[in-house]
Amino acid sequence: MAKRDYYEILELQKNATKDEIKKAYRKMAMKFHPDRNPGDKEAEENFKEAAEAYEVLSDDNKRAKYDKFGHSGLRGGQDFHGFSDANDIFSHFSDIFGSAFGGGGSSIFDDFFGGGQSQRGRQKSTGTPGSDLKVTLKLTMEEIASGTTKKIKLKRYRKCGTCAGTGAKDSNSFNTCPVCNGSGEVRQVSRSLFGQFVNISPCNNCSGTGKTISSPCGTCRGDGRLYEEDTIKVSVPAGVSEGSYMTLRGEGNAGKNGGPSGDILVIFQEIQHEYFLRDGDNVIYDLYLSYPEAVMGTEVEVPTLNGRAKLKIEPGTEPGKYLKMREKGIQHLNSHGAGDQLVKINIHIPKKISSKEKELLKELDKQPNIRVPQT
Repeated sequence: MAKRDYYEILELQKNATKDEIKKAYRKMAMKFHPDRNPGDKEAEENFKEAAEAYEVLSDDNKRAKYDKFGHSGLRGGQDFHGFSDANDIFSHFSDIFGSAFGGGGSSIFDDFFGGGQSQRGRQKSTGTPGSDLKVTLKLTMEEIASGTTKKIKLKRYRKCGTCAGTGAKDSNSFNTCPVCNGSGEVRQVSRSLFGQFVNISPCNNCSGTGKTISSPCGTCRGDGRLYEEDTIKVSVPAGVSEGSYMTLRGEGNAGKNGGPSGDILVIFQEIQHEYFLRDGDNVIYDLYLSYPEAVMGTEVEVPTLNGRAKLKIEPGTEPGKYLKMREKGIQHLNSHGAGDQLVKINIHIPKKISSKEKELLKELDKQPNIRVPQT
């Protein structure tokens, strides 16, 4: 089934602002939430559809590609999440739902929909989540053509090896948090025109762990992590393009006190090639021939992305013509086959010639089959 237009899903115009996109998504999320529509498979699909639309339109890079190329522009290099259920969506967009009524957590819908996440059980936080990192990786066209593995040096927070990320000196250094009484959560009840709302957010005193540390680790001083230089390997698939990216899950900054690590977003940047111009998965090469070579034909050796190859020039080849070298271009991203190398024929016109060359050209110009017919 063909996908619906993302603007149509959220009932938006194409010039909608970010605030309008966010507001429209909240509206659709409330309308089609599964707890409001029990057993309604169509409502559940609409709910997931709205989440996918918001994920694209709220991201400037993805939105620009979608506006220009539609759904096909989002294939390859994109990291869509394939939401499985409402919990998955609320987890991913907690900042949207948490701020809908001025709350600070995704549990705002608990009472609004008569149950929700509080009924499904809540996991106690193990610490403050780590932040994401963004790095730019420069690639040559040869590396893009066949894929490569690169090493990147960067500084990031890593889990402390002495305390295994807990931040405590030993297992006896933990105490029950006096603010949340060990639950790791703080509840705030408020009333509005919609009724009673219960907002559940992580306890700030213990960072949601339910425990405080009396004797911190001497190595990390209770933080559970150390800021160090590190090296990571990035396996780059063939066919990536300028501005596309890949996400390395869990490779970002480690969280405080055993919290989950963030991600690393690797953005690809193409280095301009000395000979080739990229056109999708095809590459274009300008070949310059002498006039006699173009008239009589010849065999030349041209560079390719994986070495040099011979190319036959047929007699009478005209300037501006493209000769195709099949599958000498860039491998297709996540699929078999490769693009072509297109060789554009150009005729080299020398600016200076010897007297002998001038005489030969004059003699050649007298030949009837050389002159261009006059109309």
